[in-house]
Amino acid sequence: MQILQGKNIVLGITGGIAAYKMPELVRRLIDQGANVRVVMTDSAKAFITPLTLQAVSGNSVSDTLLDTEAERAMGHIELAKWADLLLIAPASANTIANIAHGLASDLLGTLVLATNATIAAAPAMNQQMWHAEVTQENIQKLANRNIHIWGPAQGEQACGDVGFGRLIEVPEIVEHVCSLYQEKNLANQHWVITAGPTREAIDPVRYISNHSSGKMGYAIAQAAVNAGAKVTLISGPVNLSKPASVDLINVTSAEQMHQQAMIHANGADVFVACAAVADYRVAEIATQKIKKTADNQQMQINLVKNPDIVADVAAQKNKPFTVGFAAETQDVEQYALDKLKRKNLDLIAANNVALSGQGFNSDKNALTVFSTSSQQEIILMNKSDVAKKLVTIIAEQMDEKV
Repeated sequence: MQILQGKNIVLGITGGIAAYKMPELVRRLIDQGANVRVVMTDSAKAFITPLTLQAVSGNSVSDTLLDTEAERAMGHIELAKWADLLLIAPASANTIANIAHGLASDLLGTLVLATNATIAAAPAMNQQMWHAEVTQENIQKLANRNIHIWGPAQGEQACGDVGFGRLIEVPEIVEHVCSLYQEKNLANQHWVITAGPTREAIDPVRYISNHSSGKMGYAIAQAAVNAGAKVTLISGPVNLSKPASVDLINVTSAEQMHQQAMIHANGADVFVACAAVADYRVAEIATQKIKKTADNQQMQINLVKNPDIVADVAAQKNKPFTVGFAAETQDVEQYALDKLKRKNLDLIAANNVALSGQGFNSDKNALTVFSTSSQQEIILMNKSDVAKKLVTIIAEQMDEKV
């Protein structure tokens, strides 16, 4: 059954360049079984036409509070009662300010005050506007009224600025919506997940790292939260927004990640080691930048082995259900099974990062999940979908173990 089957969603579109993504959002929500009706502010119509949204939603678009025909039947009240979810995307700084102060100067603002439905907002604006003190105060007011805030994301913006303020991607918005209605089969469980790369300093300006983006680990964290788990996410340096409702712990080095993992895995139900942890660190970090000279055509750096995070977690007397990752470029199954046995893991998720279109820095992935007695394939798909399937496999394996 589709997660959103029979759910009524009012999509409130406000003024912003990200409005052009809303037809895709409407289609994705309908694909999940939702009924979608669209409300547009006047500013939104400067970026996309009501006719486009009507065509993809199959319903007429509401764009004014003072519509004589609609208000003959108190249309705004009917729409407020019809909705199970009022989703505002993109949510501009102006609309967020109006909602924070209870203004009902347009149809969307009126709906916010008149509905008993769940309300969510996906902000999108210039990074400076997002960081403005008054915007952050307004966002906090919305959060205090139990309005879900999804995003924003970090990256390059239409104006050329770089920073937080981008609308989160459409699949991520759909994921958030689905999570509101997803069965919470992981309730009362605590999951600890590591994600992203680590950085091992060479000198004050250089470090050793890898190509991990953190997308897979963050997707697993979100999928586990959506299924009802309490999630602690221990993350290396990434350019990703914090998944909703997770406890995020930022670290840099492998030793820092190891320390946090050992603290939080103690008493956890599940530990998922998705981070791409550097195997070695520099033995002696230079206190000053190492200078290049005409004489030093070669440079030697002494490395020492980092602690093995997943093995140390799995070695605990009362270890959590422990899941490792094996990112390989050859002999994937052989290396994965060896790692599963040698490190005392319950499951290992293996992928071939040498294949194009999956793994590091990609939005897609494919995994083969091994236990000591089984093998399950997760075909190439978006990492959010891979994460959901992996979380389901982990939950099933835990039930079997019990």
